[in-house]
Amino acid sequence: MKNNWRDGNRIELLVNGDELFPAVFEAIDNARNTVILETFIWFEDSVGKRLHKTILDAAKRGVSIDVLLDGYGSPDLSDEFVNQLTSAGVKFRYYDPRPPLFGMRTNVFRRMHRKLVVVDGQLAFIGGINYSAEHMIDYGPEAKQDYAVRVEGPVVDDISGFMVSNLPGHESPRRWWGRRRHRAQDNPMPGEAQALFVWRDNDQHRDDIERYYLKMLSNAKQEVIIANAYFFPGYRLLHAMRNAARRGVKVKLIVQGEPDMPIVKVGARLLYNYLVKGGVDVYEYLRRPLHGKVALMDDHWATVGSSNLDPLSLSLNLEANLIVYDLNFNQQLRENLSQLISEDCQQVDESLIPKRTWWNLGKSVVVFHFLRHFPALVGWLPGHTPRLSLVEPPVQPEMETQDRVDSDNEGVKL
Repeated sequence: MKNNWRDGNRIELLVNGDELFPAVFEAIDNARNTVILETFIWFEDSVGKRLHKTILDAAKRGVSIDVLLDGYGSPDLSDEFVNQLTSAGVKFRYYDPRPPLFGMRTNVFRRMHRKLVVVDGQLAFIGGINYSAEHMIDYGPEAKQDYAVRVEGPVVDDISGFMVSNLPGHESPRRWWGRRRHRAQDNPMPGEAQALFVWRDNDQHRDDIERYYLKMLSNAKQEVIIANAYFFPGYRLLHAMRNAARRGVKVKLIVQGEPDMPIVKVGARLLYNYLVKGGVDVYEYLRRPLHGKVALMDDHWATVGSSNLDPLSLSLNLEANLIVYDLNFNQQLRENLSQLISEDCQQVDESLIPKRTWWNLGKSVVVFHFLRHFPALVGWLPGHTPRLSLVEPPVQPEMETQDRVDSDNEGVKL
């Protein structure tokens, strides 16, 4: 499957769950035929229960619904929660639901990390926001800052076709001799409201998202802003950021200053010396944990999606991003990110850069050799073929089944 730039879309930026969740719930409430939903995390909290009710109501109206959850990200939904959906006809699947080993989850690598929804093949949502209350501002200091888009128009056909192709019975045959790298496509006729759907898999699209980041950095002329929650990319992307800055492009990077996992800050700070001394402006976001995966370039180009810039997202996980070429969307995202920088970030200066010692020099050498070769290194990680597991509807008690049969036969004359 190969997609192209699509014209004539209607694209709306959604900030945090406060804007995404009501839009998704309304779309499912209005669904007439089909809903396909993929997400990494679905928690059984206030947001998860609202999504549950919305999907359950739609299924009872006769809407065909397919749900795909990641087995690592969503392992704790109760049987009652899931059975209510499957009993109503929802096709509910887990991606790679391997059992724990000595109490530890073993499906750590090659996660299904996409966050996609398509309703009636006409309306789509794509971004980095999971279905949990921690994506709502009223969750408190630990609420996550994140982004998604609502999109209508021709590009929805590509998103819908991609999601349908991943359903059992619709998969395209995979041949080892057909594997090839897909080049990042230039926009042949730049205009407005254009969109391109891109994804990362472990078959023919292994580095597609990274390639679009690299092409964006090489094409930038004025400004680049990247906001990414888990930032520890490969050497090629770091080198491209420095090259853009040295050409006179204003390159700004927003990373977590209050991360949900402390190791995130440790990893990112190992790169500060290389980036800051290469002319990149680095900012730590301090208000809440940053969970966004967005970027913009100059006055038209932008991307929103699920892909972090770290080894998991760039080399192992299943990811999906939307690339947008539109002045209004670009400016809307720029205003949001610029406000984050001015109000909630501290710029990294000499005080935050590790001092030049033999120990820090040694660490830097190790880090950069790792970053140069990490795609090959992570390729050695567990390489099993993840499977989709359908959750079957609960078996109805025999007495209940017989009662239903007797009821159906009432009044039938033999």
